[in-house]
Amino acid sequence: MSAILIREANAADIPGILEIVNHSILHTTANYNYDPQTLEEQQKWYDEKREKDYPVFVADLDGKVIGFSTYGKFRERTGYRFTIEHSVYVADGNAGKGIGRLLLERLIEKAKQQGYHNMIGGIDASNLGSIGFHRKFGFEECGVIKQAAWKFDRWLDLLFMQLILD
Repeated sequence: MSAILIREANAADIPGILEIVNHSILHTTANYNYDPQTLEEQQKWYDEKREKDYPVFVADLDGKVIGFSTYGKFRERTGYRFTIEHSVYVADGNAGKGIGRLLLERLIEKAKQQGYHNMIGGIDASNLGSIGFHRKFGFEECGVIKQAAWKFDRWLDLLFMQLILD
């Protein structure tokens, strides 16, 4: 197996990111959207990340995107400007191979370089794998919004985890 390269995403990676996002929407509770994204919507998402200087990293295996990570604004008010909310997604069939770890390590490093203080993750409370993954990085549980979302004919609780970066 070739080495996995973690690098900044470029426009050619958008279809690969879209495939991962849409699988997550249709088959998991990691993403609370119902409808698959279009290529145009994913392009707009990518352009907005670049415009606001938020990173998008991809895990590249032999030219194929098998994961991505990013962060963005946590909330709109000025006082929140040092807090970001992150996302890490790994392509179906690739969990448990260290890809998420590589993506999150790079994301944390970038957040520190950009002077952020607090990284938040919003995780479906039933996603024990993601919760355990975040704990390994020192994230701590900081709150639950019960029945925050409705998907797959059931209520979902949203768990917030945070990592103080400095």
